[in-house]
Amino acid sequence: MGSKQIISSPSSGSAASKKIEYPFWFGGAASCIACTVSHPLDLTKVRLQTTHGANKASTIYTMIRIVKDEGIRGLYSGLSASILRQITYSTMRFGVYDKLKNIVSKNQEQLSFPKKIFCASLAGSIGGAFGNPADLVMVRMQNDAKLPSHLRRNYKHALDGLYRVIKEDGFRGLTRGIGPNVNRAILMNSSQLATYDQSKQMLLSTEIFKDNIITHFACSLLAGLVATTICSPVDVIKTRVMNSSSEAKSILQVLTNIISKEGPLALFKGWVPAFVRLGPHTVVTFMVLEQIKNLYNKRLAFKTEKATATGLS
Repeated sequence: MGSKQIISSPSSGSAASKKIEYPFWFGGAASCIACTVSHPLDLTKVRLQTTHGANKASTIYTMIRIVKDEGIRGLYSGLSASILRQITYSTMRFGVYDKLKNIVSKNQEQLSFPKKIFCASLAGSIGGAFGNPADLVMVRMQNDAKLPSHLRRNYKHALDGLYRVIKEDGFRGLTRGIGPNVNRAILMNSSQLATYDQSKQMLLSTEIFKDNIITHFACSLLAGLVATTICSPVDVIKTRVMNSSSEAKSILQVLTNIISKEGPLALFKGWVPAFVRLGPHTVVTFMVLEQIKNLYNKRLAFKTEKATATGLS
């Protein structure tokens, strides 16, 4: 995670802009900050997605029930696993995406939207596989209080959850749900990162928008909306599979079962809390990431000026 890659300066929209070497972990750090804001909404989404049959409970009602039954701390169940997931999944997906963009681009020109989708999809598949163990533990911790007492896993924290999964199911248990998780990660990255980059590029080319916080907010909000809609069906299936017992059915069986018994709209269960969660999460992630990069740019500029002044003296 300490490695670095060369990507475009966020303060420049031109292809000829000076390339700046950013630490690989910047995206993961921004995502960790964002997840502390969005975790209660992510937990609510999981609770709604794991509700079988007709589900008429609203997001607000579900959150109120959680607080009533489990207290305020109940909204942060599985937070340690959520942070671990961002450290693994988001660090890889952001870092690999920026690295791939630099490799694919010729003469450092702006990539086309299809190329951005390709880079984001490949990065998402790597990030999804890398972060699957933490994602598995996070889903189980978030849904644990909803289960009957005799079925609860009662993980103490994320690392305890990983240890328990390995102890009870072997290392293979850490791969439960990896199929839908990787598929979701591909859809998430291709819709979220590529949409953000493309919309930012388009807005900056109009000469109306500047590379500032307003543009970052608008592009990240759009990216969150697109990503939520595209990822919802796979997210529901992934959550059902990860929360299931060792006798879980295949992904196709889970999909067929949902559609036949609950209807196609069941694949969009939890869409509202998913967007309410992913919208702010996406906005905070990209805005924090842009600010981290700007601070890094200023630090480099200061060091360069200092070195130049020292050389002239």
